[in-house]
Amino acid sequence: MKNFIRQLISSALFNAKKNGDLDVSIIPEIVVEIPREGKFGDFSTTLALGLAKSEKKKPYEIAKILSHHLQCDENSIASVKIAGPGFLNLSMKHSFFIKRLLRVVEEGDRYGESKAGQGKKILLEFVSANPTGPLHVGHGRGAAVGDMLGRLLDKAGYNVSTEYYINDVGNQMNTLGRSTWLRYLEIEGKNNEFPPDYYQGDYIKDIARAIHKQYGDEFLNQNEDEVLQFFREHALNSILDGIKEDLSNFGVSFDQWFSEKKLYDQQLVNLVVNCLRERGHVYEKEGAVWLKSSALNDEKDRVLIKQSGEKTYFCSDIAYHKNKIDRGFELIVDLWGADHHGYVPRMKSALQAIGYDENVFKVMLVQFVSLKRGGEKVSMSTRSGKFVTLSDVIKEVGVDATRFFFLMRSSDTHLDFDLELAKKESPENPVFYIQYAHARICSIFQTATKQGINLLDQVDLDLKPLENEEELIIIKKILAFTETVEKSAELLEVHRIAFYLQDLVGTFHRYYSSNRIVSDDQTVTLARLFLMNCLRVTIRNGLSIMGVSAPASM
Repeated sequence: MKNFIRQLISSALFNAKKNGDLDVSIIPEIVVEIPREGKFGDFSTTLALGLAKSEKKKPYEIAKILSHHLQCDENSIASVKIAGPGFLNLSMKHSFFIKRLLRVVEEGDRYGESKAGQGKKILLEFVSANPTGPLHVGHGRGAAVGDMLGRLLDKAGYNVSTEYYINDVGNQMNTLGRSTWLRYLEIEGKNNEFPPDYYQGDYIKDIARAIHKQYGDEFLNQNEDEVLQFFREHALNSILDGIKEDLSNFGVSFDQWFSEKKLYDQQLVNLVVNCLRERGHVYEKEGAVWLKSSALNDEKDRVLIKQSGEKTYFCSDIAYHKNKIDRGFELIVDLWGADHHGYVPRMKSALQAIGYDENVFKVMLVQFVSLKRGGEKVSMSTRSGKFVTLSDVIKEVGVDATRFFFLMRSSDTHLDFDLELAKKESPENPVFYIQYAHARICSIFQTATKQGINLLDQVDLDLKPLENEEELIIIKKILAFTETVEKSAELLEVHRIAFYLQDLVGTFHRYYSSNRIVSDDQTVTLARLFLMNCLRVTIRNGLSIMGVSAPASM
């Protein structure tokens, strides 16, 4: 709707210039807003204030000229009023909103789609948890945010690909292999000392038991060097399979799983070091190879290759991000845990050193999650804690509630996840509140069908009865859905959809409590059923973007 208003205002500017009323040598951005109070109309613009300096006229005078040239016809503007120093307030005709409401049901599952992204190629990397243990609730929030962001960008017309980066190289993999090997030996009765810096979780014991069940004592008389690769790879694959299963159960999938090992196999890490060296951003000191990152807005220089000759994780990360850009993506977006905030300027400086525009790379930091039960914090310090893993939470509260709770707050703010609230079937539980609205609307249609009223059988519906204040508010909120999707995608702020749905559903519940949908007046009944159908489509599509189901009954 705002785009349509911008076009009307742009036409008014053109006509004002054509008639010599305005020079319009510089056209500022035409900002259209929805006033907070209905008395100021349906839309408002400050364009007159923006033109005052270049036109050398008072904003009020410019607003008067623009209002004269704004086209009022039977399907758009009802009135134009000037407020304050030069605000233009536009009130639209009833038919303007009804005409657009008709498209909602017509578009169905496609409602909310737009071409705002213009097919821009975006690579979205998220979760990327080290394959050394199961996913915890922090990973779960990142998974929900990343998956929804991918759906949101797709809905808004971007060409988005999703990726999980597997850190399967380095000391952590050797430690994983040794941890599993020692647990295997314990099963055979060899109780060696288990170092505190090895992986302590019960899941390591489970992997060791599975190996012993399949291979028996085959590895008992071999030394660590002989068996390390086997135990490392077996544990890696077992944990990775578990991660994939957990994510699949959570409704999260990836277009690609990218192995760090691939960067070494294809010599991409060596190539990026050589590239940085050729560009004069590398030096050697005390036997190590350093990146001059302090010269590029990082707080200090960073090691790329250690004295031992081993390359750092940062070194392979640079190669990985170069590979992303070289694959033709116009924007690469990473979702990282909040504890990685110091890594952001480091990576930006590295990409600048290679020669890329820093704006090609964006990081979204996902803040920590605290689990609570009835106001009491739930311990998550060890694997033996009752709720540590993502799968534990899903088993207790379900996929829908888990996803919604992860998504209902801005991802850059700390989240308190109340397990008891997530299970409540009451209005105070936001996901239940929204899903119940959808189910209630479905039940309205069941009632109508029992009374022999079928909306689909109707031709040329009369929607003029949709004229009371509450109905107009619902209509305007429904029609704001596409813009909400576009804005959420543009700002990479997934929580905006949850806020929108809660607001929309709150308006519906209030309307339903004071208005009969199915009544003796067939014209009013059909009009209101049509409105309910539009509402049902919008709620369903909003929940779909969040990866949350829209049940027909509850």
